[in-house]
Amino acid sequence: MTVATGQCCAPIAREPLSETDAAELAVLLKAVADPVRLRLLSMIGSHSGGEACVCDLTDAFDLTAPTISHHLKVLRTAGLIDCERRGTWVYYWIIPAAVARLGALFTPLAEPATT
Repeated sequence: MTVATGQCCAPIAREPLSETDAAELAVLLKAVADPVRLRLLSMIGSHSGGEACVCDLTDAFDLTAPTISHHLKVLRTAGLIDCERRGTWVYYWIIPAAVARLGALFTPLAEPATT
């Protein structure tokens, strides 16, 4: 999906998506289409320092640790987050380019002209 400057419409309204772009974006959209995963993504992105320990995430949900791990794996497989094990805990952070790609799909690229 190319981004041209000076255009007034979001990419989804400007021209049809290519088959490849649609398939790639569908993976991202499916990953965030679940309320738990959307909250996890938001919690990770808004956490102090830009990364969150899994221990900071689990208490916010009335779910088991394996269920939280599953949701984090879906986000990671979609390429929206990444992680690193540090001792006993795993720390997660957002991949800005992937999240920005979702946002750019629906965001107008330029302000409409004022008259």
